[in-house]
Amino acid sequence: MSTGATGTLRPGLRDWLHAFRLRTLPLAAGSIVAGSGLAAFDGAFRPWIFGLALLTAILLQILSNLANDLGDHVNGADNAGRVGPQRSVQSGRISAAAMKRAMLVCGLLAFASGVALLLVGTGLGPVTGLFLLLGLAAIAAAVKYTYGASPYGYAGLGDLSVLVFFGLAGVAGTYFLHAGGFRPALLLPAGAFGLWSTAVLNTNNMRDVRGDAASGKRTLAVRLGSERAKSYHGLLVLGGLGCLVLFTAVEFRGMPQWGFLVTTPLLATHLRQVLNNREPAALDPELKRLSLGTFFTAIAFAAGLILA
Repeated sequence: MSTGATGTLRPGLRDWLHAFRLRTLPLAAGSIVAGSGLAAFDGAFRPWIFGLALLTAILLQILSNLANDLGDHVNGADNAGRVGPQRSVQSGRISAAAMKRAMLVCGLLAFASGVALLLVGTGLGPVTGLFLLLGLAAIAAAVKYTYGASPYGYAGLGDLSVLVFFGLAGVAGTYFLHAGGFRPALLLPAGAFGLWSTAVLNTNNMRDVRGDAASGKRTLAVRLGSERAKSYHGLLVLGGLGCLVLFTAVEFRGMPQWGFLVTTPLLATHLRQVLNNREPAALDPELKRLSLGTFFTAIAFAAGLILA
């Protein structure tokens, strides 16, 4: 952070990288990797689709992180009592005005990347308009989670949004852009990565449950209470694993497809830590563990599909 001529503090590169929350980006990438692996499994992989989809997903995740930083500050969810990494606007490292400008730039970049993705993936075909609406909805969802009037994250709807955009849109949508079609069986891996991504959000919300309850942020973890939120979490993690096992059994072509099971110990360790947790603040390391676990599972899953 540096000081400008007017005496105001200007955020530096390190401040912006902190605001981007880089540890969340592998989760966004995982859905694209899984969807692209499925396309390769069916002989439909297209490198440009993979690259543009990955770029768009990462930009949308950064946009969501910036909007979340600003929105929770404005709504009072970020305060002196919060746990986890210090937020940028709350701490004064980045001003609210600068954060709004960054959100605008990131939103425009995500839109441009998404349009390029559609032009490569669908041209000007009949589904282009549908995917354009989906892209605009993804941008709106990234921003409106905690920012603006009536943010849906404060009403406990964040879990549903993550399930849709990280699962159905992220995995199945990526496959469609590669292959130009869809198979019902793809709902299983889409569901798996949607459930695990929702579990990452639930871990975050269980960590923040006390502060969120005090500030009126009624996440699903707040609504359920600590013990039921843990049970819900177990269903998310085990449900995701079950979806991949079932898909592999139904679509089996070779033993490499079972390679994703190599990450099962990582997921099991995470689940044990969550279920045995008694202090919400201690859940912070589990965000990174589950995010990376989901990403590594996506890589192993895609690799197994390619090698099968």
